[in-house]
Amino acid sequence: MLSYNLNSYICVHKYNKMFVILLITLGILTVCIILMSIQIILKKNGRFPNGHIGNNQALRKKGIHCAKTQDWEASEKKNLFEYLEQ
Repeated sequence: MLSYNLNSYICVHKYNKMFVILLITLGILTVCIILMSIQIILKKNGRFPNGHIGNNQALRKKGIHCAKTQDWEASEKKNLFEYLEQ
């Protein structure tokens, strides 16, 4: 009987420890999410920054576009066969 009580105590102790770690993790995640959203919450028209390549001015100056735009540009260009037909 004594060994059963000891085993159940160890099992309960493990779950308590896991629960504390889970609560700490959830607390850290909550703080991180709140800190990341402060600018969005406090600005009048706060939004997440646009990370799209097409809207980045520095990349546009270098002539770098997103994959969809590059595919569209490539399909608009004539190939050798189309030039020979003219």
